[in-house]
Amino acid sequence: MKTPLRLLCILSLFFFCAVTHAVPARPNILWITAEDMSATLGCYGDTYATTPHIDAFAKESVRYTHAFASAPVCSPSRSCLITGCYAPSLGTQQMRSAFPIPKRMRGFPALLRQGGYYASNNVKTDYNNGNWREIIKASWDESSPSAHWRGQGGKDKPFFSIFNLMTSHQSRTMVWPYERFVAEVQSKLSPDEIHDPAKAPLPPYYVDTPVVRKTVARFYDCVTAMDKEVGAILKQLEDDGLADDTIVFFYSDHGSGMPRHKRALLDSGMHVPLMIRFPEKLQHFAPAQAGESIDRLVSFVDFGPTALSLANVDVPDEMQGAPFLGRQGGLPRRYVFGHRDRVDEVSDLARSVRDKRYLYIRNYMPHLSYNQPTAWPDLGEIRPEFYRLTDREKMTDAQWQFAGPTKPVEELYDCEKDPQNLNNLAGSQDHQIVLGQMRVAHRKHLRDTLDLGFIPESEAWKRLARKTPWDAARKGKIDLEPIHRAAAQVGVGSETDYFMNLGSRDSAVRYWGAVGLAASAELSGSSRGRLLMALKDKSHAVRVEAANALSRHGNLNAAMPTLIQALKSKDLNVVLHAARTIELLGAEARAAVPEMKKVVARADKIRPPDTPPTVVQSGEQDLAMFVSFAAKGFLSRVDGK
Repeated sequence: MKTPLRLLCILSLFFFCAVTHAVPARPNILWITAEDMSATLGCYGDTYATTPHIDAFAKESVRYTHAFASAPVCSPSRSCLITGCYAPSLGTQQMRSAFPIPKRMRGFPALLRQGGYYASNNVKTDYNNGNWREIIKASWDESSPSAHWRGQGGKDKPFFSIFNLMTSHQSRTMVWPYERFVAEVQSKLSPDEIHDPAKAPLPPYYVDTPVVRKTVARFYDCVTAMDKEVGAILKQLEDDGLADDTIVFFYSDHGSGMPRHKRALLDSGMHVPLMIRFPEKLQHFAPAQAGESIDRLVSFVDFGPTALSLANVDVPDEMQGAPFLGRQGGLPRRYVFGHRDRVDEVSDLARSVRDKRYLYIRNYMPHLSYNQPTAWPDLGEIRPEFYRLTDREKMTDAQWQFAGPTKPVEELYDCEKDPQNLNNLAGSQDHQIVLGQMRVAHRKHLRDTLDLGFIPESEAWKRLARKTPWDAARKGKIDLEPIHRAAAQVGVGSETDYFMNLGSRDSAVRYWGAVGLAASAELSGSSRGRLLMALKDKSHAVRVEAANALSRHGNLNAAMPTLIQALKSKDLNVVLHAARTIELLGAEARAAVPEMKKVVARADKIRPPDTPPTVVQSGEQDLAMFVSFAAKGFLSRVDGK
């Protein structure tokens, strides 16, 4: 009996060792996130950048060359990061959205906590949905300005920790008064670390003036100050003896906050740096050797699932992203997708498709400029410089692409030959096959993800407020196909198409009929008559957009009573739509001055005007801020106050 017993013990030991070896280690995971920063780093080839700590980190990491945000602005991107789902699928695509998401979507860190991880977040949340308080509670053991992996008081649990670094944020790089930037950021640099404006590398779409050069240099100073913070965090990890057990991500939340970067679906707004360091004992997770680059396409929608996969936690089926590391890692993507919707008070709607080489953008509001006036960023010096110098006779094609009054309906760029996205190939006969493939991928993505962004905000609250937008779309409560089809006609359809859309039973389709007419070069008498009838539509969104279309085509007197009446609505979404329309009309809409002053008083009562824009409050308070932005922007242009 001794021999069989001994054999059984040996076999048991062999089985235990084999299983132990097969199950991946549960690594610590650290995310260091920079705000508003493109790949302006030495390790990505930027010779003007001074980033010694990040460059040293890159030599120890796998550097991704094709990592992309899901939106060119922070809040919708963070909605995607925390849920692993596209914001337009959740109804959270608009800036500072208050739409609820399903309660079961508590944030992927909640699943890590269930799996035995300690989770900390320092400090930003901004998850862009009505459940953000519940998500913070479920996701984090601690979320605060002092949150740290050290908060658990020992090494009993693996940790997942995020540090969000604000130093490269748009507020610091171009909005704060220069004196405040010097006192709070530049003062942290030595004289040899301060960038010389005369040597600043201006992209061809920037005008060359002292203000522009000074602001570009200021941005790079902020990146250098942020680099020091990255170095300090990595040193803390070393000092705690945890570097050998921790996979470290460094990335930014979208492109830089500079003009034509943040808020744009161009690579300057969507391409982000991403480096991941795998210590020696965790090399089995690494897709390449330290110091090497990898061109795999990755998107923010994949980041949460990837963290779960690395931690050996199952990825929920509802997550739309796919892990690119760990035991659940799958095949590489062919495409990544982006969306642009309302940002602050600025309305727009565009979608993008990117593969390894080409970028496709479909602009659904081509009559609106890339460089629309926007209250908060306009507080800085650089954007007014573009407004001052906007002149087709004096600007180059690259400068006019950004500063001009309209956008192309479609954009297609060969990002290998044209990394700054200057040469639009949508009309090139040699690229029609690529264009067709991108169009198909775009339309399929809209259908597959049930993109809700084409329903105007005031209408979305009426239709989707009783259920979460996610569940309402998946339970067949709304037919998105005719809405998507009507939007797809803007800029390419006929006046008859828009006229017919205005007659639809679906108010969102009627809204896109009005948008199509607003974007048209001219209107027939019959379309003007149909728009006049639409001023009495049951839908606020249709009425305001019909008024916008009429005012853009010379019928301001007929449109103004509808716009002024909309300013009195109880629904701040309607007020914002009308206020922004009036703001863009400028001095021609002077009749709205008395009511716009009342709008400012109402908005400032809801959200005190001394509250910094970077402070996230409830949905109505944030919405009131954007209403105030539009109304004050209009009044300052009309009254000069």
